[in-house]
Amino acid sequence: MPDIQKTAALPMPPPKMVKKNKGSKRHLVHFFILPALIFYVGFLIYPILSAFLNSFYSWNGLTRGEFAGFNNFIRLFTEKPFNDFFVGAIKHNVIYFVVTIFSKLVIAFLLAILINSKIRGKQFFKTVIFIPKLLSVIVVGYLFSLILNPTYGSLNTFLDMIGLENLARPWLGDMDLALYVVTLVGSWHGIGFAMLIFLVGLQTIPGELYEAARIDGASGIRMLFKITIPLSMPSIMIMTILTFIWSFETFDLIYAMQGSQAGPYFSTDVLVTYFYRLAFGSVEGGDSIGLGSALAVVIFMIVAVASAIQMIFFQRKQIDN
Repeated sequence: MPDIQKTAALPMPPPKMVKKNKGSKRHLVHFFILPALIFYVGFLIYPILSAFLNSFYSWNGLTRGEFAGFNNFIRLFTEKPFNDFFVGAIKHNVIYFVVTIFSKLVIAFLLAILINSKIRGKQFFKTVIFIPKLLSVIVVGYLFSLILNPTYGSLNTFLDMIGLENLARPWLGDMDLALYVVTLVGSWHGIGFAMLIFLVGLQTIPGELYEAARIDGASGIRMLFKITIPLSMPSIMIMTILTFIWSFETFDLIYAMQGSQAGPYFSTDVLVTYFYRLAFGSVEGGDSIGLGSALAVVIFMIVAVASAIQMIFFQRKQIDN
């Protein structure tokens, strides 16, 4: 009986106060995501909505004019020289993407397979391959501009030293070569990141599958196409979609190596360099903001729609496998 009285005498916390404290802590969590949310809305959502809005108006310098409907889009696709620059830029973007697939993703996948195997010094090779990704794209572009200079560049100098002066070229001054050279430089810069993504995917494949395949007499090529590639499809999907997005958003490397004019004679011009000249250059009639915003909307739609199609394709491919 005394024990019951002691227990009853103990003070109990009011239940309402406990609920209030839990609720206040729950709401406090929202303040931690507030800085990231402000940054996201201010630097991503607002510019996208602003570009959509500006593309439907005519502009006189920095002053918004009357509502123009789809006139800016019509001018972009039908009026010269805007349509010629647009077609040329999107063609260069497609070439940039295709060349990057073979020069970066295929090589990165093979390097990931090599490093994932039982070789000595895999950590060293992994670090060396990833180091270029740590460099700024502007720095990489400037360094390769010096290396590829036709007069005093180290590449042509080296070719002269070993008796291959016939192979020396104005690498960034040749209209037929410049885009491919810039693309290869971009692939060299990003191959380390792609290799790490593929390596993570390869390390999730159970080793028992390879052991069972070897017992059945499967060759290395057969295991590559029947085990490695199908089970690496998630990482391949991620890198393909990212490569497409980066290829259609590339600007800084081309700007660093070829300038805003994307020389020689716009042979390395892509959609974003064209947008830069269109939005911040001088357009007849002073409607650069309207046309630039229209082009930004077109780039956004191309990237969004094509990325969604690729995701659907890879997901169906993964289900079939």
